[in-house]
Amino acid sequence: MRSFRRMPRVPALKTVTTLAALLAMVTPLAAQPTVSKTYSYFSIGGKTAEELDSELERRGPLTRHTGARHPGATEIKFGGDVSYVERGGRCSIGSARVTLRTHIILPRWRNRTSANGNLARIWDALSADIKRHEERHAEIARTHARALEAKLLAIRPASHCDILEKRVGEISREAIEAHDREQVQFDAVESKNFDSRIMRILRNRQASAD
Repeated sequence: MRSFRRMPRVPALKTVTTLAALLAMVTPLAAQPTVSKTYSYFSIGGKTAEELDSELERRGPLTRHTGARHPGATEIKFGGDVSYVERGGRCSIGSARVTLRTHIILPRWRNRTSANGNLARIWDALSADIKRHEERHAEIARTHARALEAKLLAIRPASHCDILEKRVGEISREAIEAHDREQVQFDAVESKNFDSRIMRILRNRQASAD
């Protein structure tokens, strides 16, 4: 179930700073990307398992990757900026800030309160798994945002800021590609294990209820 959405590339903004940035550099820099996470919900109807499947397929968020609808989705957008400092004929990274916005889209079943016991349990297991799945997409993105900012801050000085700007672009592209690969791999594993995972959740919930 591939449900993450691709994001724009991290921009490599060239801002050359001098004295003020040098003073700020006295304090060691650490990777602290700016991260935000929001939620929204889409409503579905249905009174049987078959109707629920149909509603999810018909009303679920449309992903740009496949053009198909999914029971949930996570929109991921990376951004940021980098400044450069020129001193003594050398150029170094003055600051690097990566931003990450994640927006999780989840289903909400209108008929949950009136559903019979078995269907309600199946829905609770399914909706919990959808949420866990999308939260994991957001977590993967956060991990890569932190790694990207750390790599940008660790770039060594060069003889010219154009060299650093090129390096920032290369590192950003590599980081986004690595992020995309991990997201795709996660979806592939989740798809293979879907049936066994849902059955395990149902068994655990039944055992807790007994």
